[in-house]
Amino acid sequence: MAEEGNAVTEQCDVAVIGGGPGGSTAATLLARRGYRVIALEKAHHPRFHIGESLLPMNLPIFERLGVLDKVRAMGVFKAGADFEADNERGYNTYAFARAIGNSPPHAYQVWRQDFDRMLYQHARECGADAREGHEVVQIRMHGPRETLLDVRTDEGHSYRIQARYVVDASGRDALLASSNKLRRKNSQHQSAAVFAHFHGAERRAGEDAGNISIYRFDYGWMWMIPLPDGVMSVGAVARPEYFRQRQGRGTIEFLLDTLKLCPALWQRIEPANLIGDEVRVTGNYSYDSTRMGGPGWILVGDAFAFLDPVFSSGVYLAMSGAEKAAEVVDLALREPSREMSLLRALEKRQRAAMARFSFFIQRFNGPVMRQMFRSPRNTWQLEQGVISMLAGDLYDSPRVLRKLRLFKLVYLICMLRDWRRSRAEQRYRLAQARAQFVGGNTPLDRV
Repeated sequence: MAEEGNAVTEQCDVAVIGGGPGGSTAATLLARRGYRVIALEKAHHPRFHIGESLLPMNLPIFERLGVLDKVRAMGVFKAGADFEADNERGYNTYAFARAIGNSPPHAYQVWRQDFDRMLYQHARECGADAREGHEVVQIRMHGPRETLLDVRTDEGHSYRIQARYVVDASGRDALLASSNKLRRKNSQHQSAAVFAHFHGAERRAGEDAGNISIYRFDYGWMWMIPLPDGVMSVGAVARPEYFRQRQGRGTIEFLLDTLKLCPALWQRIEPANLIGDEVRVTGNYSYDSTRMGGPGWILVGDAFAFLDPVFSSGVYLAMSGAEKAAEVVDLALREPSREMSLLRALEKRQRAAMARFSFFIQRFNGPVMRQMFRSPRNTWQLEQGVISMLAGDLYDSPRVLRKLRLFKLVYLICMLRDWRRSRAEQRYRLAQARAQFVGGNTPLDRV
């Protein structure tokens, strides 16, 4: 330890801010490489977090981390995703086993508080000094390998850490991006969410029982995610305009009234019981940062960018990004001259994957995309290309990327056939992207 004035300063190679999936992944991999890693989580595990649906492409990461068996034990088997349709069953299933890339044929749904706690404990077991109830309150960068972090514990103690590298995985707090004015609102898409958990909701039959179900309504989309012990995560994501209708109503009433707008979903949850009385409403969705990193620091997961969660991409983007970030940090500490080129390459890779998700996200509730999902056709294997996208196979499979480019071309042709309606939807979407959301009841909405 060193001393600065009267303050004792701890020394470490890497400080990781945030104990979610991205932070735990980076801490695990860097500790395994022999670095002294201090991981800092401001809360205590288990702590609530939304985002319970994982993607098949998460599984190879779990295997490399050594936690696949633990995820399998705690998760609900997820063979695919289903979307409401005009057929006898009322929905179409996009089974992951039909993907054309190299993605595994299934995924899992998990309680995020248990999943996050397991990953953080695993980082500790792999050698990271993983601390809980320790909040980073200030970051000062004195040079590429000298960053000071002021930390306050929930017991009221304060101390300082000097790190050679900082990995910011602070989630939607986006600590570095916010303090350095790097964070920017998405100009193309904006939404907010209301959600809760129910017990006893109807699941799909047979092998589809663990699938996530996606529904549309006039203002956005809704999800149903089966969780262990008969619990179902249920919520709605909508444009800011819709949430203005909440005025004068309690959050429970607003959630139930919203879910009733989708008869097929409401039929499945009408006999279920709301667990507790905690209904969460949150906005400030859809943002990114102008930079992913710089000398001695890098952003991971939601600390860098957050997309609308319609395709459950959050955990996968965070963990895959953290895995690559750990490689960048390792090489930057050993070969500093390569640091900036490595950061630029990783940022380009991450933005490319986000853009492929965003193409579908931004148009998901439009008339053309709605029809394409309700009545899928596998001409030129386009449906299977979409399944690969849903599985998270968006980086390194040329065959998948070719199908997604072809899908965009077909989409454009379909849009031109219905130009007026498509143009009107685009104008509405862009206007909503500029709207300001108010009325959230989570800590993130009060900052």
